[in-house]
Amino acid sequence: MARAAGARGRAGWCGRRGRCGRCGRGALLAFAAWTAGWVLAAALLLRAHPGVLSERCTNEKSRRILAALCQDYRGGALAGDLCEDLCVAGKLLFQRCLHYDRGKKVLQADWRGRPVVLKSKEEAFSSFPPLSLLEEEAGEGGQDIPEAELLLMVAGEVKSALGLELSNSSLGPWWPGRQGPRWRGQLASLWALLQQEEYVYFSLLQDLSPHVLPVLGSCGHFYAVEFLAAGSPHHRALFPLDRVPGAPGGGQARAISDIALSFLDMVNHFDSDFSHRLHLCDIKPENFAIRSDFTVVAIDVDMAFFEPKMREILEQNCTDDEDCNFFDCFSRCDLRVNKCGAQRVNNNLQVICDKIFRHWFSAPLKSSAVSFQLQLQLQEAVQECADPGVPSGNTRRDAPSVFWKLRRLLRATLRELQEAEK
Repeated sequence: MARAAGARGRAGWCGRRGRCGRCGRGALLAFAAWTAGWVLAAALLLRAHPGVLSERCTNEKSRRILAALCQDYRGGALAGDLCEDLCVAGKLLFQRCLHYDRGKKVLQADWRGRPVVLKSKEEAFSSFPPLSLLEEEAGEGGQDIPEAELLLMVAGEVKSALGLELSNSSLGPWWPGRQGPRWRGQLASLWALLQQEEYVYFSLLQDLSPHVLPVLGSCGHFYAVEFLAAGSPHHRALFPLDRVPGAPGGGQARAISDIALSFLDMVNHFDSDFSHRLHLCDIKPENFAIRSDFTVVAIDVDMAFFEPKMREILEQNCTDDEDCNFFDCFSRCDLRVNKCGAQRVNNNLQVICDKIFRHWFSAPLKSSAVSFQLQLQLQEAVQECADPGVPSGNTRRDAPSVFWKLRRLLRATLRELQEAEK
């Protein structure tokens, strides 16, 4: 009897332990699923908003960064045509921190009464790998460095940034010269600048395009560009148009039409006027600004690529088309070889129509001066442009026709607005 009771007790305990074990395993599985869900959510959040982990932008830290830059300048480690104004003469004055983004520092300053932006991919000059030739050569002022070898290294760094082979005659913007006692600092600074793709793009394109910012000068690893108010999704018209002259409705409608035409001009320019097509893979209002004459300017080209480099970026392994999306630049997955196609299947115009023009032309313009029929045609053209609905790979074939249709309709809109003012 006692043995039976003991057996029942052990059986009961074992049963309870089994149930507890199953409960424990269930709890562990539930916890693992919960954790995986949060990890996935965090990954999606970071992909959509990579700036959420960006360092906090403060004026105090920005001043410390520039103070360190000037200390390196006084020590002879770096040079640049803006260093004297920044570090000695007090003619380049820090104003405020604009933003920090994954190491990149963007600061607003006043240069001899002109608002400018100081940019660098990294905070400290020492963050950039030094030029090996400077490390190897011990000659005073670096005069023993062979010019041909230096030219070869500069060309290689430019090719790495742009994905293009440039002739020696095209390397002028990046040639340091051999002037004065600060030549080693100039060369070290140039090397830090060449490791920043955006600086290389701006330097190359500034004399070729009205749609990019010119480089105004540099000091060490920081370079200066013109300050223009960036667009923002918080602006009703995406760009600050508060001071547009003319009637409130008609003035804004004219401005939007002019800006849209300038976007079309930029698209055509980037597609046709260089030796290779220039792809914009991060199209959003924040990456553009508008001059007073409504010219669109690309103020952030960290995600711009010429065709050869674009093909290199897109041609990756994949299991579906989603794996072939590089921000705003899409390719297709060839499931036979699990490889993304090297050719982009959408284009700059399509993304601009989707992310910019839809905002303006999906609803009637704020002006009764534009006929309803013309507004409807413009809405339909923007819809066709943003979502062409053609088989993959054919968007380029149809892009010219929708481009000219949009241009014709926008010019007709401007004519009607101008007629209404007479």
